[in-house]
Amino acid sequence: MIHIDGSQRSGSGTIVRYAITLCSLLGEELHITNIRAKRDKPGLRPQHLASVRACARMCDAQVKGAEAKSSEVIYSPGSPIKGGHYEWDIGTAGSTTMLLMSLLPLACFADKQTSLRLTGGLFQDFAPSAHHMQHVLFPTLAKMGIQAEMEIVRPGYVPRGGGIIQANIKPLRGMKPLVLLERGRVKEIRGLSLSSHLRKARVSERMAGECRSLLAQAGYQSYIETLWDETSSQEGAGLAVWTESDSGCLLGADRAGRKGRSSEQIGRYVARTLLEDLAAGATVDRYLADQLIIYAALAGGTTEYQIPRLTDHVDTNLWLVERFGARPRLEDNTLIVEGIGYARP
Repeated sequence: MIHIDGSQRSGSGTIVRYAITLCSLLGEELHITNIRAKRDKPGLRPQHLASVRACARMCDAQVKGAEAKSSEVIYSPGSPIKGGHYEWDIGTAGSTTMLLMSLLPLACFADKQTSLRLTGGLFQDFAPSAHHMQHVLFPTLAKMGIQAEMEIVRPGYVPRGGGIIQANIKPLRGMKPLVLLERGRVKEIRGLSLSSHLRKARVSERMAGECRSLLAQAGYQSYIETLWDETSSQEGAGLAVWTESDSGCLLGADRAGRKGRSSEQIGRYVARTLLEDLAAGATVDRYLADQLIIYAALAGGTTEYQIPRLTDHVDTNLWLVERFGARPRLEDNTLIVEGIGYARP
């Protein structure tokens, strides 16, 4: 049995989600304690609980402690990963993209193609943006051999949720390592500026316009498409931009709307975030820097890429995958992970 102290490093829910994911693949029993002990609301929140239950369903796991606010879980996988069609509703505005991040590695090594229909929040702080996943994460994972695509069926925001994403993943035998050491020249910057029930306030145009202006001042030409949605259960907004260098490196930035946060503030934040990561000479953005670690740990061979800076999430994920046999290290801003070469049974 693998023992994980959930209060270590950042103490975030990421420890729970990825530990469950890795144990599901490896067929190892897991005992995780002190779940989110450092947080204002410790224990399992609805989005983390959804990840535990969803992973358990894909491998017939037995789970003790899978309930809201639980600080301890014992997880025992029962079978190899089963593909097919699955639907989960978090029941709150909890992040569907975080749930997808837990399930994607499982689906990659399932016995057949997997389709996932997930309901909850799509655009919020402290969670991956659905647009960033579509246009930055998934294309980068494709370089490792992963064939996955995602569709936004309906946007969803805090506090009501109700958003829907649909993902389809083809199984593979094993993952290739990723080597991105030279960024090269940045091409044009593209983006999507989305708002729901806010067309009269011109939120989409204002977010895009402010972002485009700051990028132009820095010498970058950008093309940001404006989208207006009327299907969401509430008002909301999100802006995402991304760019691909001539060496194939993808970097992006995003920001969700919320009460008291102006369209112009969102546009400035997104532009500055991307410009900071570009100025650092990184080959991945600050979000990819930690999101790729679990895949690097599973890959056969050594993954290397340049990160903008060390974050709590990067530090935590490196600490976690080492406990599952990967050999990570950081040399200046070069992140190096020797993977375990996991292959589908």
